[in-house]
Amino acid sequence: MVPAGALRLLLRRLCSRAAAAAVGLAGAMERAVVRCVPAEPKLSLSFVLGDGSARNLQRDREEPLGRALARIAAKGRAKAAKKGRKGPASGEELPPPPTVRLFSRDGEAVADDVPNTEAWQDGAVLQIGDATYRVERNPPTVTELRLPHSLLAGFPVCPKLATEFAAPHHCLFRWFCERLPGANGAQPVWVDVEGGDQQVFVPGNAHVGQRLKLHCTPCNGLQRYGVPREVESVGPVEAGPGACTFDARHLYTRRLAPAGTLRAVSYNVLADTYAQTEFSRTVLFPYCAPYALELDYRQSLLHKELTGYHADLMCLQEVDQAVFTDSLGPALEAFGLKGLFKIKEKQHEGLATFYRQDKLQLLSQHDLTFSQALQEDPLHQELQDKLATYPMVQEKVLQRSTVLQVSVLQSTNEPSRKICVANTHLYWHPKGGNIRLIQAAVALSHIRHIACELYPGIPIIFCGDFNSTPSSGLYRFVSSGNIDENHEDWVSNGEEEKCSMSLTHPFKLQSACGEPAYTNYVGGFHGCLDYIFIDAHALEVEQVIPLPSHEEVTTHQALPSVSHPSDHIALICDLKWK
Repeated sequence: MVPAGALRLLLRRLCSRAAAAAVGLAGAMERAVVRCVPAEPKLSLSFVLGDGSARNLQRDREEPLGRALARIAAKGRAKAAKKGRKGPASGEELPPPPTVRLFSRDGEAVADDVPNTEAWQDGAVLQIGDATYRVERNPPTVTELRLPHSLLAGFPVCPKLATEFAAPHHCLFRWFCERLPGANGAQPVWVDVEGGDQQVFVPGNAHVGQRLKLHCTPCNGLQRYGVPREVESVGPVEAGPGACTFDARHLYTRRLAPAGTLRAVSYNVLADTYAQTEFSRTVLFPYCAPYALELDYRQSLLHKELTGYHADLMCLQEVDQAVFTDSLGPALEAFGLKGLFKIKEKQHEGLATFYRQDKLQLLSQHDLTFSQALQEDPLHQELQDKLATYPMVQEKVLQRSTVLQVSVLQSTNEPSRKICVANTHLYWHPKGGNIRLIQAAVALSHIRHIACELYPGIPIIFCGDFNSTPSSGLYRFVSSGNIDENHEDWVSNGEEEKCSMSLTHPFKLQSACGEPAYTNYVGGFHGCLDYIFIDAHALEVEQVIPLPSHEEVTTHQALPSVSHPSDHIALICDLKWK
């Protein structure tokens, strides 16, 4: 019996050969690439002349073909005149324009009055003088391919890949390492790496000191291949940082959670917009090596950490929008996780929820911005009326850019099992306990509407960085279902900003990971701020993945560090339906 891994490798090699053959056949005739999409009024036509010069035309989709061909002919005539330096000034006649015709796939000439959008079909043949071009309409195309600057042995290298008329998971990949660097003008020698046929590659210690190259052939999943594209790394693979804080945790998460259970992760990953400031380097994290605060380095650590958890649900906070789009989203998607993003108002970072696609599917999204919901949603009218009696607090609440991400997911194997996953990052100020209580009230009211009215009886998971310790009013409110109007957190910022109200919610929520000593550990503070609250009526905890030891956390004084990408620690637990 052929091992599954060997069979996959054989299939990919056969596909690679088929792709090379397809591109080779297309290459037997020069290519004329046509890009035509319904949403755009013009189509583009690109081809290369015999002298190597490129031609790019933009034409109206509904323009008659004859006009487009006449334009190509005029350009050809002008090119020939320029090359021969002929024209009125020379006293010589201009050369006649080249014959330009378009033939359909069956060899029939296409009439001049046919609109461009109908004329330029895949497989048609464009004739310009003696040269012929095979028309490729909307071929699979790699529009961007980049490798990160930081390449670490033992850590996944996730390329930035953008395609058109193709999908990354259908593309074919080949990784190479530079065995003999070019010297004195010599070309480098690139060698295939073992296991290098996936989108993500993990270099080993043997690759330290060597640059990497990625060869990507775009494909649309229907055995249609585009022109391959390559990219080489700027620098070589470097040695990794050694033991990381998450290595021991990966021993508990080597395998996916079994059927009937869900592995959930909540993690504030530290936005680059906060890590790369002078204040961060000199005041917040002066103990952290500057290179370890750089985005590429932290992303290398983060990719390894997150993929090693084999999570089914992942709620992340402080995710830079560009990081989600260019790096984190594609990297986790390569490992079977689909991402959803909600940006904060007037910010460059926000929330990201990922779910394992072969285990869960998205039914609906119900995201909100707290300030907008308070002002516009009748669901929160009673709370808004109470808040209006405390104008200073109301103003502060409405100024916040805080958001809530809510996703309703359904089991792919057991459709009757649905779950409501909420993700948030509440107001950060140490004296903002009253603001956080208001935000939590809005969040739970919104979740109640979803879990009790839209999807009656659906279990909930409420994850996030709540910026609240277990002794806070917020923790009491979420876990007990009520908060008294006399709780001290209502005056957390002094009498001037006091507001008193009693709040309730209908859920029975418990912290799945308990109350750790800390989930945030920086030079001037450590405490438990992050939680995975679960519906105790419907869900129970199968296991909690132990947090790193205090010794591991403080190896480099505090977090972040060369061995940990964030100032927070991920919470991880396996849950099952009761």
